Amino acid sequence: MARFCATLPAEMEVDVIDWSECPDVERVPGRVSGQWTVVGTRILADGVIGNAEAGVPLEELATEIFPGLGLERARRIVSYARHHAPHPA
Repeated sequence: MARFCATLPAEMEVDVIDWSECPDVERVPGRVSGQWTVVGTRILADGVIGNAEAGVPLEELATEIFPGLGLERARRIVSYARHHAPHPA
């Protein structure tokens, strides 16, 4: 099986991504201190992106590191981050 490795730009600042329009991510007061998490989980959106930036293949991310994340959802979250991260001037 081919492994998909999502490498993201090194300058991507995950903490400034506006996750509010990503349907796979939610912010629930009282859950993980109100941080952005994958819908229905306690998986941090920043954790998904940080691991992808570090070169962890999405298959591994979705099955071994964050069981329950799902490969397609991981791909959508990484894609959203790529398109919504601020770009250096």
